[in-house]
Amino acid sequence: MKLAIPAWEIPTLAIKGSAERFPVRRVFCMGLNYLDHKREMGITGDVPPFVFTKAVNHVVPCEAGETASMRYPSKTTNYQWECEYTVAVGKGGSNIAAKDAYDHIFGYAVGLDMTRRDLQLWAKNEGLPWEIGKDVEQSGPVGPITPAATMGHPTTGALWLKCNGDTRQKSDINQLILPVPGIIAWLSEYYTLEPGDIILTGTPAGIGPTKPGDIIEAGVGELTPIKLRVTE
Repeated sequence: MKLAIPAWEIPTLAIKGSAERFPVRRVFCMGLNYLDHKREMGITGDVPPFVFTKAVNHVVPCEAGETASMRYPSKTTNYQWECEYTVAVGKGGSNIAAKDAYDHIFGYAVGLDMTRRDLQLWAKNEGLPWEIGKDVEQSGPVGPITPAATMGHPTTGALWLKCNGDTRQKSDINQLILPVPGIIAWLSEYYTLEPGDIILTGTPAGIGPTKPGDIIEAGVGELTPIKLRVTE
């Protein structure tokens, strides 16, 4: 087959303890999945978690022990971090029961959902879709995947993020409103999950703005932490 334009590269993530890499197919992100984050966003009432997506080419693979680069995007003065427990899907399916969800998970990683917060809030206030705030180039850094076959399926683990050495987010994945099996079950009602999909499960309180030159470090439990430098 002859292509009319050069094909783009599929982003791949390192796999801890393996020379193989994990190809990323789609990026799903859960919103409002920590109570303290709902509070800091000023959201009251019974607003359930929901999903949005990022284009797969926005993934920034972060290698173990290295400092990755993440470009500060245009048209924003309030580019914010969100550290998230990230699930890598290894077996597809639809209408997956929560009790069977772990059978579909390849492993886990640390991810960031970077957000042009000013543009997101502008779009929300205007009643418009807010992909312009979320679906941003290089807005999805993800670290190496630890296979579930070697670590199991953690339901607790400290989630943290530091900016220039100062701790800005500090929580635990046991605070997820909708835990991982529920996320898999709910999401698979609306989408046929496929091998290679990754799911960012939501962020706790402590979101905040970054700027060029900042060093961001983040981790979840025993997973390989990530480190990034924000560039111009």
